[in-house]
Amino acid sequence: MLVLRSNRSSAARLLTAGFVATAIGVCAPATASAHFVLQAPAATMAQDGLGSPQKKAPCGDDGTGTPTGMVTTYQVGQTITVTIDEKIYHPGHYRISLGKGGPADLPDEPIVTPGPGTPCGTAPVEATPTFPVLADGVFEHKAPFSGPQTITITLPPDVTCTNCTLQVLEFMSNHPLNNPGGCYYHHCANIAIESSTSTTSGGMSTTGTGSTGETTATSTSAGSSTTTTSTGAGAGGAGGSTGTGPTTSESSGCGFSGANPAGSAAFGLLGLAALAAFTRRRHDKA
Repeated sequence: MLVLRSNRSSAARLLTAGFVATAIGVCAPATASAHFVLQAPAATMAQDGLGSPQKKAPCGDDGTGTPTGMVTTYQVGQTITVTIDEKIYHPGHYRISLGKGGPADLPDEPIVTPGPGTPCGTAPVEATPTFPVLADGVFEHKAPFSGPQTITITLPPDVTCTNCTLQVLEFMSNHPLNNPGGCYYHHCANIAIESSTSTTSGGMSTTGTGSTGETTATSTSAGSSTTTTSTGAGAGGAGGSTGTGPTTSESSGCGFSGANPAGSAAFGLLGLAALAAFTRRRHDKA
């Protein structure tokens, strides 16, 4: 009788371990992930369905991203379109800047003032943006957007370049600190700005090679015609975003993130397998 109690106790412990291990995998908090997709101009890095990678300054890539190879060409002083799609809502606003010589020429992130109960309270906005900032306080919102947001901005009349970096920076208030990134998310686009005498199209063109396929988007005559060709799973052209990376979502409940589902489930099954083996040993002894 004492042996039976011991066996039942061992079985209960194994069963509990199996359930706990499985629960760890199922109910582990999902990793906070991407928050917006840069749809236009064509992004520097391939993006997944929520816009990853985008945490690390200045352009979001944490070393895991895949360059799209896309370069969008404009004319000096041209009015251009920037489109974002915020996938996970947080109150805040956006800033658009231009690094003439590349990412190193982009301005620093504004210093954030903590708010009640959050390290991400407020960030200063330039009411009259000074180059390299082109627009600030863009898409300010305190409620989710109903869809993609677009703004038109005018490029400086005296800036030409062959390797400019256009940065779209998202500030999120009432948000925990990202690591890396703090209160910000980042996307960039590689652009070239030609003098008005160097092209006769009067419009914009985007060319490049995607990560695993080829995508070319071209717009001419001030955007009056557009053609897009694509092969495989490469990055989208101007005004589009594609990616083959995993899609994750932010959640405070139960969910899986990254490679955790397989590992945690295997750990849980290990506990259940041990219970089954124990039961078989009891049956053989009987």
